Amino acid sequence: MSTSISSPKPPIEKNDWRLTVAPMMDWTDRHCRYFHRLLSPHARLYTEMVTSAALVRGKQLRLLEHSQQEHPVALQLGGSEPAELAIAARYGAEAGYDEINLNVGCPSDRVQSGRFGACLMREPALVGDCVKAMRDAVDVPVTVKCRIGVDDQDEYADLQHFTETMIAAGVEVLVVHARKAWLQGLSPKENREIPPLDYERVYRLKREFPELVVVINGGITTVEQVQAHLERVDGVMLGRAAYHDPYVLARVEAALYGEPMPERDDVLRRMRPYIEAELARGTALKHISRHLLGLYQGEPGARGFRRRLSEGAHLPGADWALIEQAVAQPRIAA
Repeated sequence: MSTSISSPKPPIEKNDWRLTVAPMMDWTDRHCRYFHRLLSPHARLYTEMVTSAALVRGKQLRLLEHSQQEHPVALQLGGSEPAELAIAARYGAEAGYDEINLNVGCPSDRVQSGRFGACLMREPALVGDCVKAMRDAVDVPVTVKCRIGVDDQDEYADLQHFTETMIAAGVEVLVVHARKAWLQGLSPKENREIPPLDYERVYRLKREFPELVVVINGGITTVEQVQAHLERVDGVMLGRAAYHDPYVLARVEAALYGEPMPERDDVLRRMRPYIEAELARGTALKHISRHLLGLYQGEPGARGFRRRLSEGAHLPGADWALIEQAVAQPRIAA
């Protein structure tokens, strides 16, 4: 997948980013992405953040494992060493990922200590060098996910300069979490909730850089919100809503693409071949079933469904029969 600097890149199709599901640590693993794909045929899915060091120095290439059914799927990388990121990006492209995304938004202490994530908002030139190195290494799109600001660097001019630097480096798709990050004093969870959302700043970015594909992220939970944002930007990225209430993906699919909304029970049954294949290779059911817990969110019997899976999935020998029993819970309660 390696290319020379002069090699032309395939053109970007902005509609490919119309609906996306955010990279979420400890959540969007390969089992979760397979499940989300059943609910959303069109959404662009993202891996959890994988550090370039884990791939290049740690040789943990198992972190790149994914199913062919997940596509389109993007690999999100964390790092700040251009040469190392280039190698990691090449590994990702060779593994078949459709996009390589650089994390410039995560505010956790672990990420800061490694000089990547949201702290890189302060170093746009370095991010630009990283992007250039990655673009020179792969044919697939190299994108960036960032915040609208960080700490006291909170003027629109800072985000504007960061964006100009990204475009100069070759970025054609920018995913913007519409909150700034506080690197000191707030936990990662608090950073997802306390800094106020500023959607207008992201809209302004799109107006001023119309050639850039701008995807908005942060606090988006309903079909109506998705549709409203798409009148102002090119794409929407759903985060926690897609995890805690995954059926929202089916609702958005129906609204944006006219896809018929599947029955929740049918979605689970379509998981059966995958689950049984994973069990056969030694995967414990709990590693898959934890992603299914929100499927009946808001429906009669949802609590019984969650309880049945939560109580049984960790037991030795837990298999598809437990899923069947859990599926029966909503019917009984309804």
